Amino acid sequence: MHETDVEPSGDFEAMLGYLKESRGFDFTGYKRSSLLRRVQRRMQQVSISDYNEYIDLLQVNADEFVSLFNTILINVTGFFRDAEAWEYLEHEVVPGMLAERGPDEFIRVWSAGCASGEETYSLAMLLADQMGVEDFRRRVKIYATDVDEEALAQARHASYSATEVSGIPEDRLARFFDKTETRYQFRKDLRRSIIFGRNDLVQDAPISRIDLLTCRNTLMYFNAETQARVLERFHFALAPRGLLFLGKAEMLLSHSRILEPVNLKRRVFTKAPNSTSRLGQFTVSGHAVVPPTERDQLEELRQLAFGTSPVAQLVLNEHDTTVLINQQARSAFGLSHGDIGKPLRDLEIAYRPVPLRIHIDQAKLEQRSLRIQDVEWHRGSGPCWYEVHINPLVSEESTLIGISVVFHDVSAARQLMAELQDTNRRLGAAYEELQSTNEELETTNEELQSTVEELETTNEELQSTNEELETMNEELQSANDELQTINDVLRDRGGELDEVNAFLESILTSMPHGVVVVDREMRVQAWNRGAEELWGLRREEAEREHLLNLDSGLPLPEIRPVVRKALADAEFQAELHLSAINRRGRNIVVRVLCGALRGADGTSNGALIVMEQQEPPR
Repeated sequence: MHETDVEPSGDFEAMLGYLKESRGFDFTGYKRSSLLRRVQRRMQQVSISDYNEYIDLLQVNADEFVSLFNTILINVTGFFRDAEAWEYLEHEVVPGMLAERGPDEFIRVWSAGCASGEETYSLAMLLADQMGVEDFRRRVKIYATDVDEEALAQARHASYSATEVSGIPEDRLARFFDKTETRYQFRKDLRRSIIFGRNDLVQDAPISRIDLLTCRNTLMYFNAETQARVLERFHFALAPRGLLFLGKAEMLLSHSRILEPVNLKRRVFTKAPNSTSRLGQFTVSGHAVVPPTERDQLEELRQLAFGTSPVAQLVLNEHDTTVLINQQARSAFGLSHGDIGKPLRDLEIAYRPVPLRIHIDQAKLEQRSLRIQDVEWHRGSGPCWYEVHINPLVSEESTLIGISVVFHDVSAARQLMAELQDTNRRLGAAYEELQSTNEELETTNEELQSTVEELETTNEELQSTNEELETMNEELQSANDELQTINDVLRDRGGELDEVNAFLESILTSMPHGVVVVDREMRVQAWNRGAEELWGLRREEAEREHLLNLDSGLPLPEIRPVVRKALADAEFQAELHLSAINRRGRNIVVRVLCGALRGADGTSNGALIVMEQQEPPR
């Protein structure tokens, strides 16, 4: 059935509106023929024929959204898919693109509709082969986007089966992938040049100043009107000499006014001469003309206001070069005027107290402000706590021109919050004591009332009551003495427990081997000095972090299955010999012993990992 033959019902359109409002997925621009077919296929799988009933199911079952989106967003991809087009890209397009740019110019690539990442990593391999690995890592940034979060999560892992990498030549596979037992992992040093993020081609703002934009066999799912809007965004995204690489199933005959073919057969396009897109047409209004002398005064006022701001702040340009640093930032983080003009990567603040570059790249990609809470920074006067705000600076033409990084000192607020919590805790304890005293007073009052009544009856009973009270006082005194004795014993036991903990800590510190203890959630509970010496991570940086999130030279993918077995089996023990990179960046062989951390009930409460660097063979 052709698209023009499809007559979707009002209920179907209402369901599309519900998907857009509830989950932010706008499928109204998709071709109705394929969209109807895929939605109905999913409805048949759950035995529902009415669209309103299906909306009811979506409202009560959040997991159904995932199944529906996976049915609609069919991600068909592979490494170097359509080999002839990739050969043309490798031998003609990329060499020409690199020849037009200087040896120090940055190369920005956008892989739109990246699915599970095969096309993105194909681009990375192709560019690394053409430029050399060192130049690639220094100059190339690849932005890979998709609307499917599940596919993006798979792409971020950069791990593929033997069947999935079968389309990669053997020599290229050996150079760019590290083989594990059953999987192939893309090289980590090259993976750092790739940023994955969610981007809806129909709704979200495009990434700008792109030298090479690939979007293969994605436009064919959209109707003609939506295709035109997406192509306008691509035109805006391309740099003046930028290139657009499409799939063979897509045509651009109706858009020759803004894009012209470099090779129509291979679907490679560039901007048409003197072409403009609607996204690039902006008008500036409402700004008064300021005389030059007043502009100088205004500029001086801005500089003074920025420099004397009580909040630490620095500003970067679009290439992550430092252009402004105020007085507070210089004082707090040891910066100086000489750091202005340096790349952010050359400054310590790029890595401590928080890894800024990762969050800056995310803010650029998503073009939204980010907030990082609970950032701790130690200086001479003690620890400080910051809330870091990263804000993209966008011009009136919607072009990213820089990044503002602001450090809000929240140490006083944290101190007040801690004091408030402590005060609330003490008030709660005092209230409980008061309530207990009140209950005792009520009980005593009843006893006194009874005693008064007895006194009115006979003096002899009063004497007897006095004797009983004396006996009770003696018993209470004896009980108090026993409680004091118990408190003394508990205090002694507490001191013994502190000594035991100190003894265990000294054992871990004194061991020459690296020792790591993880709990059942694989979060690090102990990280001794031997582990610090091996991997260069301080104890406070490693503890309470997930083992697999640690940035060390230890091959975590190979250790992960062994640790999981230790968490599942209290009797499990294993020994591995692995190739790793120590804190000095040297290749070493490390002997790893892993066993379960058994609790009193005989079950596994965690895992103990002992690491020893082996001497190289003579």
